[in-house]
Amino acid sequence: MTQRAHGGPDASGQSPFDFSTNANACGPCPSALAAVLAADARSYPDPAYRALRDSLARHHGVDVARIVPAASASEAILRITARAVQRGVTGVSVPEFAYGDYRHAAEAWSLPVHARGQRHAAGAATLAWACDPSSPLGLADAPAASVAASTLVVDRAYAPLRLSGADPWRAHAGLAWQLWTPNKALGMTGIRAAYLIAPEGGEDEAAALDRLAPSWPIGSHGVAMLDAWCHDEARTWLAQSLDTLRAWKSAQQALCDSLGWQPLRSDANFFVARLPEGTPADLLARLREQGVQLRDCASFGLPGHVRLGVLPPPAQQALADAVGGAAGGSGGGATTMHAPNPWK
Repeated sequence: MTQRAHGGPDASGQSPFDFSTNANACGPCPSALAAVLAADARSYPDPAYRALRDSLARHHGVDVARIVPAASASEAILRITARAVQRGVTGVSVPEFAYGDYRHAAEAWSLPVHARGQRHAAGAATLAWACDPSSPLGLADAPAASVAASTLVVDRAYAPLRLSGADPWRAHAGLAWQLWTPNKALGMTGIRAAYLIAPEGGEDEAAALDRLAPSWPIGSHGVAMLDAWCHDEARTWLAQSLDTLRAWKSAQQALCDSLGWQPLRSDANFFVARLPEGTPADLLARLREQGVQLRDCASFGLPGHVRLGVLPPPAQQALADAVGGAAGGSGGGATTMHAPNPWK
């Protein structure tokens, strides 16, 4: 099976300057954090999540029967794949560059995986994954580009963190499953909780997914976070944070340009950069030793590229300094934000 690779803490612990994950760097959202801290950890949550389902349904303007709580996006991916197998799916379609858990879940069921655009057998029942926007590239899969599928799921983890571009799925939201993981937008990825919205008319399938869930897939802290997500305070904070992220992203892309790292187009709060020819193979390990962590894109099928979540100016300066240190730092001092590429 494909080995799963993720950003974030590793065996060395949390990096002081972690560009490898895509959480909202303005977080945590104050109102969501307050709700989590006030959650009652002494008691089980309602196993049916009735109040939470009502809040999420009102938030999205859908019938409550279409809401399916999940322990996390990864748990939801595994569960919806299992349900697709029950329904006779014989193949899985994924974007060319995408989060590895889609493929992992398919391989767990010995399902063949096809990159978007590859042909499937005529009449084959297919589970198709689309992203809005995707990781690592931060670009949306257009509805027209999605294959005809027995089950279509749009992963909208980063839709709330869109910094540019239009939402291509707004007019098509009722045609596909939607997977939402607000912990990223709220800057609270340590709280694991997510939910699915079934397509219009998909209430029976939502109930079937519920039957595949363990008891209490979300704990009291996850319930508190998801409920806070539905309130005006969180939405106002998120909207304000996007302006800050846009400014930070522009500065971070300019820094990458100055280092000779070519930023690729992205609409989200993260982007991929192509490293220059001659970059040492152990660059990321050397940067990690200096407290700066980047996401190697080789596991996405993009060797020679790194993904960088947008972080505030002090972290960007730490990146510039670490690159200078990894290159041997000619003069022994710290680099500037616009240091020349040391490997040219």
